[in-house]
Amino acid sequence: MALPTIAVKDALPGRRTNEPVTFTVDGKFTENLWTATTSSGDTVICQRLNDQPEPGKTAFVTVLSFDGSVELTLTEPVTGHVEGITKRDPVEPDAFVRLDTGYFDLEMCSGTAEGTGASKWGLRHFATLKEGIDLLPSGNNAIGGFYGPFFTPENGLINPPEHTTVQIETVEQGPILHHYRMHGKIPDGLLEELKGKTFSIDWQFTHGTPYFTRCYRVDDFQTIVNGRSITNKITVGDEFEAGQGDVVFNRFEAYDGTRYRSGDPYAAELAIMVDETIATSTSSSEKFQEFRRQLTGDIEAAHWDLYWRLFCSWEAALDNEEIRERLARVRTTSHVLADLPERRWTIADAPVDVSAVPHETIFAGPASKTAEFHSDLDRTMVWWTSEPSGAFQIVQRRQSGWVNWGTNGENECPELPVGVQIKTAYGIFSDGWQHVADQLETAPTAHRA
Repeated sequence: MALPTIAVKDALPGRRTNEPVTFTVDGKFTENLWTATTSSGDTVICQRLNDQPEPGKTAFVTVLSFDGSVELTLTEPVTGHVEGITKRDPVEPDAFVRLDTGYFDLEMCSGTAEGTGASKWGLRHFATLKEGIDLLPSGNNAIGGFYGPFFTPENGLINPPEHTTVQIETVEQGPILHHYRMHGKIPDGLLEELKGKTFSIDWQFTHGTPYFTRCYRVDDFQTIVNGRSITNKITVGDEFEAGQGDVVFNRFEAYDGTRYRSGDPYAAELAIMVDETIATSTSSSEKFQEFRRQLTGDIEAAHWDLYWRLFCSWEAALDNEEIRERLARVRTTSHVLADLPERRWTIADAPVDVSAVPHETIFAGPASKTAEFHSDLDRTMVWWTSEPSGAFQIVQRRQSGWVNWGTNGENECPELPVGVQIKTAYGIFSDGWQHVADQLETAPTAHRA
């Protein structure tokens, strides 16, 4: 049987570095790994996928570095050890896997459902091998959680990453590609229409690639958030931490300019209600007394979790009726403050210094390509979503050292459609983050030569 040749073409200018390319060939190839020779004289490893497209064909994945176009021809099966993605010793007790992808050092956790930042599922440690700086050193935050419409005042602030664990399925595991699928059930909150919902999240990491890919799926739902009908839209939140007084990223920018409003009236009103509740609530629960002890100091420097956990139905620090009553007042006031005439939209052609605005928070308008970066260190995180999110909440809070990229608008209103593919790149990119975003959006094509 003649071994097939695959033509790979890039519609964009510039170099691709360890770009994952999936291709299908005629015939049934049973060996898991093959070598291939490229038209530029390189030898690459091709990993046979467990998920095959159709009878009589075989799907492979490889990673290629090239400019413009390249061809590759399968040569022979591989036996024995090959270089690629490897596993490292985990950091957290609930770690499912810690990977050295050849570019990233990251740890995926299954969570502990204890209701704290340290109990979250998702990526709880994340660094590039070259930089060697963990963007989540404490393990008290995570990349990849999703929140709305469950983490809302209407639903009693149920936090899926903190309030449930996930079971993690290994879909693909080889030197080129690791593909994991998280499965979980969201705890019930206050709203009947959001009870009993399950979700799954697919994560894909490839060898040497400066980005990773994920996709979220949730049982169908329809509810009301912030006075709006929400059907199958979620908030995805990526968190980073640098310690009090510093931030991992100090600028935000959307592709072709940023449209935003600054400040977070909801967070401010929630903080005011925390003070009022600590002073006036008659709750006698043990959990309330615990929160009261933790929230009598400098609340502005406190972990954001302490703001909302007091009003979380899962925590049961307050009974559900008190939660409803207090959050209804927060919500009503926040709605008014959010849309006052003096809270104007800003149209910015330059990156936004988020830490310099009220509450160190902005709410940006619709976009599919966004970035957060450090203006002095040049480190940059780039996100591309296959459909635009209708809004973003960006936080760069020096007081606590917490940075957040979230696909939600005011008052926790979710804006990212379920099922959207997210590609996230991180590094120091000499060609500019916009070029990286374009590459994330437009993948090379691969077909039989």
